[in-house]
Amino acid sequence: MKDVLQAYRNVDYSLPETILTWHLYGAGLENFGKDGKPVELPMPKYGPNELLVRIDAVGICFSDVKVINQGNKHPRVTGRDLIKNPVTLGHEASVTVVGVGKNLKGKFNVGQRFIVQADVFYKGKSMAFGYVLPGAQTQYQVIGKEILEGDEGCYLLPVKDSTGYSEAALTEPWACVVAAYRITRRPSIKPEGNLWIIGAPGDDDYTLDLDIKSKHVVATDLDWSLLDDLEMWAGAGCFELTITPTFDELDLEELATRYGGFDDIIILGADAGVIQHAAPLLAKHGIMNIVASEPIGRPVEIDIGKIHYEFQSYVGTASTRIGAGYEMVRVPSELKAGGIAWYIGAGGPMGQMHVQRAVEMKNCPSKILATDIDTTRLNSVKDRVAAAAAAKGIEFLAVNPNDSDKELFDKLLWEFTCGRGFDDIIVLAPVVSLIEEAIQYLAEEGLMNIFAGFPVGTIANIDLTGVYEKKLRLVGSSGSRIRDMLDTLSEAESGSLATDKSVAAIGGIEASWDGMLATKEGRFPGKIIIYPQIRGLGLTAVTDLKDKLPNVYAKLTDGMFWNREAEKELLRTMLEL
Repeated sequence: MKDVLQAYRNVDYSLPETILTWHLYGAGLENFGKDGKPVELPMPKYGPNELLVRIDAVGICFSDVKVINQGNKHPRVTGRDLIKNPVTLGHEASVTVVGVGKNLKGKFNVGQRFIVQADVFYKGKSMAFGYVLPGAQTQYQVIGKEILEGDEGCYLLPVKDSTGYSEAALTEPWACVVAAYRITRRPSIKPEGNLWIIGAPGDDDYTLDLDIKSKHVVATDLDWSLLDDLEMWAGAGCFELTITPTFDELDLEELATRYGGFDDIIILGADAGVIQHAAPLLAKHGIMNIVASEPIGRPVEIDIGKIHYEFQSYVGTASTRIGAGYEMVRVPSELKAGGIAWYIGAGGPMGQMHVQRAVEMKNCPSKILATDIDTTRLNSVKDRVAAAAAAKGIEFLAVNPNDSDKELFDKLLWEFTCGRGFDDIIVLAPVVSLIEEAIQYLAEEGLMNIFAGFPVGTIANIDLTGVYEKKLRLVGSSGSRIRDMLDTLSEAESGSLATDKSVAAIGGIEASWDGMLATKEGRFPGKIIIYPQIRGLGLTAVTDLKDKLPNVYAKLTDGMFWNREAEKELLRTMLEL
């Protein structure tokens, strides 16, 4: 008798003439598919320089829901006529090659397995898989030159035969988690960039201990001694120097237009108004270096969406050496070994992955606080990591802030850190007030990692005094790079990272609509995996398999964790070739 799973792996079966695909025709879940169902289409044809791949597993991400909510107003598909040219979502994919174009013979083979690095760039243009390019919410897909010959090489990353399909698909979201702790920045002023130095009364105490290789330097309100240095270097041809009127007299809009943003803004002194009005002129990957010794005195408005999506940094120093602000404090953004970490919004799928990583990592924190306002989700975090944390000697505490008043919660935070504050605060809930309130609890050289996807233009009122007095740092990241994917896949395949542990629910191809709704509603505390080759399996919590598919349930680890063996049993039971 033919082993259906082996035949599936070897592509030892006839491909169907038609496939099921989920298209997005406009904003709203009602426009995802037709009448809540996938559409039936002919098997896609592939050209001589293309591959035909089978989608084995695809994870549902909240980013998919964002596209559904926004339709063609989403930044990655802006203006697209979705009725004529619908989006095929799905960027967390595990695929198998089932057809090779004649010009790719010898380079690719039927049966080869891959994951997809979704952040595809082709000829300098973003062509993200599952957004611009058709993604994995389908049974079969064509892979073309944008992915095979992208700017960073081939965006298909090979997977071992022994690796589980969901295990591989979840490499993508897990790589985003890994990337969040690899954030780095420039250690100095950007060469050939635009630098703006803004002075303050009494700034003759400051020293310009920096190697300035900028293309343009703009000086505002600088003391004569610093200005003398700049004029001398400009006279030697080091850069073009522009001396402006006073800050109050500046036309900031005109300045922004003229320079297109500043790669570095150095502010001498703690003038809240200057910091707040200069911040919007910071360019992508820009650094604001605040050099001051007095408290700012009030919160200032900064765009935290630009920290997350444009990798802007706020650094500073309380010394008189301007260059000290660029010193690499908490770079890269890894958790402090033996430190105290606080996960805000820990109960969601990505929050649980962050906490799991912290518990399982080699140089883990000594104390972890997980907070969430959803008690069910919070209990799920405890169920998943508390035992492992205890086994490693980590003090783990899960708290719903709504269970106590503000004063008691404040007391708990200080007592948990023995009054010194947190070394790491990871923000996983996109709520501005959480950032504004939490920054006061950072310890000396504490790091706030803004992982939640705040849109650009999201303004937070933050007292930045700690940036130079306590060397606090705020960082953020979005997505991952090929290196992050490869490293994460390697960890999963070696067994050192259990990506499957984050699976909370599974379903067949028809379950994607319910999966998107469940993700939007936050119904499950973990990831949803769709197996597009399975028909007739509705969205099912893995723990509910006990009644639905008891033979699959019996393979779960501890009755709750998805794994390779459970997946094999599922495919043997449900596949129809």
